[in-house]
Amino acid sequence: MKKLFGTSGIRGVVWEQITPKLIMDLGLVFATHLDNSGSVVVGKDPRLSSGMFESCIVSGLLSGGCDVKRIDTVPTPVVGFAVRRLKAKAGVMITASHNPPQYNGVKLWDSSGMAYTSQLETEIESIYFDKQMRSVSWDSIGRIEKVEVLGSYIDEVVAAIELKHEYKIIVDCGNGSGSLVTPHLFRKFGCKVATLNSHPDGTFPGRGLEPSPENLGELCKAVKFTGADLGIAHDGDADRIAAVDEAGRVAQADKLLALVAAHQICQKDNVVVTTVDASSVVDEVVGRYGGKIMRTPVGDVNVAAAVKKHDAVFGGEPSGAWIFPSFHLAPDGALAAVKILKLLDSTGKKLSKLLDELPDYQTARKKLACPNSQKAKVMEKFGLKSKEFSCARVSQIDGIRLEFKDGWVLVRPSGTEPYIRVTAESKSLTRAQELATMAIKILKRCIHN
Repeated sequence: MKKLFGTSGIRGVVWEQITPKLIMDLGLVFATHLDNSGSVVVGKDPRLSSGMFESCIVSGLLSGGCDVKRIDTVPTPVVGFAVRRLKAKAGVMITASHNPPQYNGVKLWDSSGMAYTSQLETEIESIYFDKQMRSVSWDSIGRIEKVEVLGSYIDEVVAAIELKHEYKIIVDCGNGSGSLVTPHLFRKFGCKVATLNSHPDGTFPGRGLEPSPENLGELCKAVKFTGADLGIAHDGDADRIAAVDEAGRVAQADKLLALVAAHQICQKDNVVVTTVDASSVVDEVVGRYGGKIMRTPVGDVNVAAAVKKHDAVFGGEPSGAWIFPSFHLAPDGALAAVKILKLLDSTGKKLSKLLDELPDYQTARKKLACPNSQKAKVMEKFGLKSKEFSCARVSQIDGIRLEFKDGWVLVRPSGTEPYIRVTAESKSLTRAQELATMAIKILKRCIHN
């Protein structure tokens, strides 16, 4: 079947994959999927094309009989929050998250404030490709209402978390929609806040939108120079988090995930959800606190669905997309930032000390060119050959993950490029490289045969 959706909504380059006609048609398709009734929350990030696509999606929804509650420029998690607060039937966010400014896209939310699952996305695709969308008569066209929700969101986060101390924080929002929330949120907690790239700008001039170490050099310098307690960074729509410790070091993503996950555990056997590519440091640290790890395919939608199904206390990806179900089921960078501060407040320790106390795991990554048309067959052959190895466990949740006593290797086809990616981990870098090389050799044989 043809596909519209990737691992996190629909995304592409403006005028190429993402066009006004596509987005307007999608609005009508979504309204048809919702039985041509009910209200839909619509938000957007500050990209230059977002206003255009907001108008398109709104037109499609109205023509399909749905009312629209426009919440303007907001972080993506605020759409999930607003759907529940406004008792809407669904939500739409116009965003391409951490992709460059020439990209845009759409992410859909259900009535519980959770992103659409792959099953629901398939239903949308069926209506779209089979051209089954239904418009309504002139006197049943939906209506538009503009609603302010940012203040309510900030107030609810402040009411949900208590901090004993004040902190000095530097926030880098990458000129994205987090600029409208995170600095204000910290100030509500009494923190001294300085900002970098924290005015919305659809060209994102400050830095690359992915909050990765190579994009956070200025934040690291600022934290160290000013003696701040913490640095926080977001992607373009603030559904992701990255942190810089007081020494000016970007926190290793898996270690930060492990720390925060363990801090959410309140009783033995609490479930924490993460993805197949997350480090074993998460298992180790969560296990110390009596928690259980459940792994899912890559993608925050998969994490959210598992959190909901298994009543987990936390769900997160190494990418920095974290879900706190006691608040809502959306990955939320601003809430995650406050949760990191709560961790420091509760332990009385600096972030650098908390990170340095954790075990070190080494990672090796490789990729092998493989035509998209051959990926399924190659993965099938790799799965058969993997039985030849004396690994402790084989998982096929997403790709194929072989677990050994001293490490693991994950072989997974790229969802966006003609490659098969290999990730290996062990406490020894040499062993991680051996596992990755072994997997590549097997894959080459599978491709050539």
